[in-house]
Amino acid sequence: MNPFLLGMRLLWGSGRRGRARFLLMALGSALGVACLAAVLTIPSILTAHDARTAARQPNPGTSNVLYQEFRDPYGSQPLHRVFVARKGPGPTPVPPGLERLPRAGEAIVSPRLSEVLAANPRAAGLVPGRVTGTIAPAGLGDAEDLYAYIGTTATGLTEAEELGGFGTGRPSREIVEPSTLSILRFTLGCIVLLPLVIFLSVCARLSGETRARRLAALRLVGLSVKDTLRVNAGESVAAASVGAVLGLAGYLATNEVMAHVGLPGLHWYPADGRPSVFALVACLLGCPALAWFVGQYGARRAALSPISVRRTGERKPPKKTGMLLLIPGVGVIAGYCLLSVMGRDPSGGSANAVLVPGAVLLTGAGLVFGLAPITAWLARRLAGAAKSLPMALAMRRTEVDPGSSLRVATGLVLLIFGASLTQGVLVELDQVSRSTKPVQEYGLPFSHLSAGQQREVTEVAGVRTHVMTSRSWSAADEMDAPSTYAVVATCQQLAVVVEKVKGCIEHKVLRIKDENFSIDAESVPGRSFPFLLSNGRKLDVTVPETSVAVRAYQPSNFSEPSLLIPPSLIPHGLVLAEGRLVLASDADPATIRSVLDGIGAIAPTSSVDPVGIVIDALAQLTVIRSLLVVGMVLGLVIGVAAFVVSVADRAMERRGQVTALALLGARAGTLRVVQVVQVSLPLVVGLGAAIVTGWLAESSYLITGGGAVHWDWEGLPLLFACALGVLLAAGVASVPLVRRHIDPEHIRRD
Repeated sequence: MNPFLLGMRLLWGSGRRGRARFLLMALGSALGVACLAAVLTIPSILTAHDARTAARQPNPGTSNVLYQEFRDPYGSQPLHRVFVARKGPGPTPVPPGLERLPRAGEAIVSPRLSEVLAANPRAAGLVPGRVTGTIAPAGLGDAEDLYAYIGTTATGLTEAEELGGFGTGRPSREIVEPSTLSILRFTLGCIVLLPLVIFLSVCARLSGETRARRLAALRLVGLSVKDTLRVNAGESVAAASVGAVLGLAGYLATNEVMAHVGLPGLHWYPADGRPSVFALVACLLGCPALAWFVGQYGARRAALSPISVRRTGERKPPKKTGMLLLIPGVGVIAGYCLLSVMGRDPSGGSANAVLVPGAVLLTGAGLVFGLAPITAWLARRLAGAAKSLPMALAMRRTEVDPGSSLRVATGLVLLIFGASLTQGVLVELDQVSRSTKPVQEYGLPFSHLSAGQQREVTEVAGVRTHVMTSRSWSAADEMDAPSTYAVVATCQQLAVVVEKVKGCIEHKVLRIKDENFSIDAESVPGRSFPFLLSNGRKLDVTVPETSVAVRAYQPSNFSEPSLLIPPSLIPHGLVLAEGRLVLASDADPATIRSVLDGIGAIAPTSSVDPVGIVIDALAQLTVIRSLLVVGMVLGLVIGVAAFVVSVADRAMERRGQVTALALLGARAGTLRVVQVVQVSLPLVVGLGAAIVTGWLAESSYLITGGGAVHWDWEGLPLLFACALGVLLAAGVASVPLVRRHIDPEHIRRD
């Protein structure tokens, strides 16, 4: 009989337990394949987005159409507008998603921008003209894209170019920069793909001891070694194949739903998230291939030494060679940390791009393969010193079978290790996308704001204070006349927007002396400067002798002013006509996005200068955060699933041993304590090592990145809290797996 068919007949003939095991293996594989498909399609989603944005990009050339692009922030989102004007009759280039270019006075907008215009009448100034249609998906990056083609006349364009056509090989602005995308892929591989391989291996080894005894019996009755291995691998491959199909079907259904819901900063069309040929091959063939390999390896002992399996012979201790991977991995990341402590900067070298990822992979592999020998050695030491029966039983069992701890704890250990790397990536990207000062400023010209809008933007949630800044007025024929720059604020407002202030006096004009800048040579005590008010009159301010010492953040609107004018000098209801309204808020990304969105809703046509921030970088950070959160969620699902499956499988496999202990007089409470200790020990060892090595790996990444932050002390409490939560949850989940009433029939051999 064919070995594969024999394996299937033995599976279905083994009763409900065998069929339940096959179902669990298939469902576990389905979950793993769904997670794998999700990770593999993330680059496809980003590539599809960039391909569409590249296809719509206007190029200069020769035609009868002039164009001019504008890219402005609308709240925390980028708004892209393309103004087009015909010079004469004739054919015109047409971008993807449009049937024709709009004529003068017409506008064609994206569906999302159409919704914004309908919900916020104030935003109508962003799109002058009558909206005559919407852009099809082929001309949009995603469903939330704010994009518009606006028809105008040639005289309405200030810096126009002739339009040659649309489409380039590469978009000018990618949703995620290539260098950042490489980091993102590596991080997702560490927090999802590595635990996924462990999880699929666990699913392929369900009921390993029972299956090994069954295979040993087949070997003893005359089945060859090769056929014995094929019988076991056939069952694993069949379960993995069924699971792969179910997993792909589940992912496709989830993609259709998530494409309409989206993630913060990232939306896509359903077709973008459908697996590519490579992803299909990896899911449909990779999972069964891994199951085949695991099945071959798991059955080798039963095929080569069936007597020792049937008689439960003494097992060999785990090999310690896996621990050797920790030496070069930890050595490299600890070396970078040591260089930073010594005051040397190892960033900028090309070797860092190879050494740091390589060291991270070696450290992660060392945590996986070194966990079993370390746990066995520690269990042997604790068993010798144990004074209580539960501790002695738990440690002796862990010493004899440390491989089971590898299956139970590895997924969760890798999750904590990956969480450290994720924190490092977010810290590094956060430094790149914005300044590190604790206060964020937003400058809005008064000429773009009505009196009502001025009042409303100062009341936006998250805004801590507001001040006015302006350069002194000079006549058109007096361009060389002395001028200065002033800030209108109270002492309390000034203290919010600068790092340090000393010697401030309320209701009095003061000279500003910044510790980091030389004194303004034009701002001489006794000289007067006029400032234009919004009612057309001028306010003359004389430079006093008294000064206030400040230290402004960098960059900032307050590193230039030479005069501090109290608001009491400005008549009620008036502002400095040539100045700007400067709002200040906390600098965390969530607050920044909230304030920008609030400003965009109140004054959509106003030019906003978020000092030190690039809107595209802020949008990119939002996308990366969303993808990393998805990766962490997938890693958490995989780690928890691997733990649940492994602990349940161990409980089922050890029912005979638990029954024997119960018949010898062991109480149910004792057995539960043994079960909890057996699960907790490898987790304590693994999670402790993951926190230490993960934090060192994160620090080495930050050090070689060249940013201002090298040590993420704020992330350590979170890692400890996560590890403690995992440990408590694992202990609680282990208690119900020891039943009160145990059937003595479980002692029988298969």
